[in-house]
Amino acid sequence: MRIMMSGKIHRATVTEANLDYEGSITIDPDLMEAAGILPYEQVAVVDVTNGARLETYAIKGERGSGEVCINGAAAHLCHRGDTVIIIAYQQVSDAEALHMQPRKVFVNERNEIKHVEIGDGFAHHPRPAASAKELSLAGSARA
Repeated sequence: MRIMMSGKIHRATVTEANLDYEGSITIDPDLMEAAGILPYEQVAVVDVTNGARLETYAIKGERGSGEVCINGAAAHLCHRGDTVIIIAYQQVSDAEALHMQPRKVFVNERNEIKHVEIGDGFAHHPRPAASAKELSLAGSARA
């Protein structure tokens, strides 16, 4: 079995951080559905602003609101205005993993859906490959 990304909401803006709530991340159902995230499903939250990473579960917020609210203790790690990536994973067989097509939901600064892509396993903004000479120079600089 392998753990594979099934969907993500890419570069959402945290609209609220509620330390006194019992836990979880509240997400606009439009965003959850677009990414294939179910209520109470485990998600990873990666804070692009400060580098924090955490696991929690998703719950539905108000539809059409763009809400992305970090609840409970995680509110110490993510703050209102932070940019986050919310990732859901599935445990699948090796055969299923070869055919995974995760949903990638891209949003604007108001958490409105700009577009949705189906993952194909390739980086679409790859960096230029380093030459063998550049790699050997980088390796000797670390030594």
